[in-house]
Amino acid sequence: YQARMSGRGGERTLAVVAFFRGGVCFEGVQAAERTAVSSKNVWVEFISLAAQHKAVNLGQGFPDFPAPSFMKEALSKAALNDSLNQYTRSMGHPRFVKAVAEYFSPLYGRELNPMTEVYATVGAYGSIFCAIHGLVNPGDEVVIIDPSYDSYRPVLKMAGGIPKFVALKPVSEGVTSSSDFTFDRKELAAAFGPKTKAIIINTPNNPLGKIFNREELEVIADLCKKHDAICISDEVYEWLVYDGREHIRIATLPGMWERTLTISSAGKSFSVTGWKLGWTIGPADLIKCAHDILVQITYTCPTPLQEAVAVGIEHELAERGSEKSYFKQLPASLVKKRDFLVHLLSELGMKPIVPEGGYFVVADTSALNKTFADETNDSYDYKFVRWFIKERGIACIPVSAFYSDENKHLAGKLIRFCFCKEDATLQQAVQRIKEWKALLSEDVTLE
Repeated sequence: YQARMSGRGGERTLAVVAFFRGGVCFEGVQAAERTAVSSKNVWVEFISLAAQHKAVNLGQGFPDFPAPSFMKEALSKAALNDSLNQYTRSMGHPRFVKAVAEYFSPLYGRELNPMTEVYATVGAYGSIFCAIHGLVNPGDEVVIIDPSYDSYRPVLKMAGGIPKFVALKPVSEGVTSSSDFTFDRKELAAAFGPKTKAIIINTPNNPLGKIFNREELEVIADLCKKHDAICISDEVYEWLVYDGREHIRIATLPGMWERTLTISSAGKSFSVTGWKLGWTIGPADLIKCAHDILVQITYTCPTPLQEAVAVGIEHELAERGSEKSYFKQLPASLVKKRDFLVHLLSELGMKPIVPEGGYFVVADTSALNKTFADETNDSYDYKFVRWFIKERGIACIPVSAFYSDENKHLAGKLIRFCFCKEDATLQQAVQRIKEWKALLSEDVTLE
């Protein structure tokens, strides 16, 4: 049909092409097949449900406390600098990649080339997408360790890759720490074969908070070298390590630098998740493969954000190892929140698994013996989260969302809670749990 439009240029005729069937526009349009890999998204449902019921948000992994002042000041100054409000270098703003290379070179035990061995991405999510699409061909197999960040699977399938899943399992019953989980060496070895292109690891792990120890990383490294496979190492929680644990970068192990892409996040490192800036470190040939994908998506990343994060990294360079380092202050603050939440969940009757790192506590809800009127075919943890949000006003996330279909049963009745929140937010959760306990006529002290 045609429509008439009036404006400063006079009346114009606009041709509009549309499909109407049953009164619904564009009903006949079919989405591309590749979109089917992400048709059900755990975040869409539960973020919406939490907002609808005004729930205390212990679901999403983002801080609700202020970002460090030196970061906010750096971004303000960058935005006021006219020369920083235009496109910058595609692989990364020069000041940014130089700061990354200077800070991380000692950690890798090698002099990083900022121009070829570092590149900036739109968040660590962008790094993951570019790494997978830049390296994986249709039919290539990629090993993924369950549970894992829920973007790995759909992004890999979108690239035509074939996932091979190996699950982390508790070494015994009654686990109390994320360190009690590991992979079976034989299962991991069996997942590698002639079609294996890569393995994706996440340490510290989301959702468990497990930190892979040196022995585990050496097993992975040996398999990568044996099968000439690439390692995509998601290390966004690299600074969020507790109780004296050690974060080991797999790229620093013998023979692994040349086959590893390591992913970091400004959002997680500096508590600015809304800035959506990440970076990848690795050998020039692998970096080029991943960067070639970014060129066709966003081409570059926002210049003022890269400038501000560069200032932040320079701050950490100057304060490396001191009490003024944000990379030291943040985990020191978060471990107290972790312990608070662990205590809270224990008082509620759940069995928390204390994380070695990251933002999250996973808790076993089995002891609550809860049943639901939810008539969906979803797993227990999905039903529990819906009920917890609607009836108890606290948002959390079902752990089965982080498992492949073949391993979802391992999630059982596990639920993920986020503790990188203001003390006031955590106290809101305490109050709602006290109200619940009062309804149950149970005397419990939550301090």
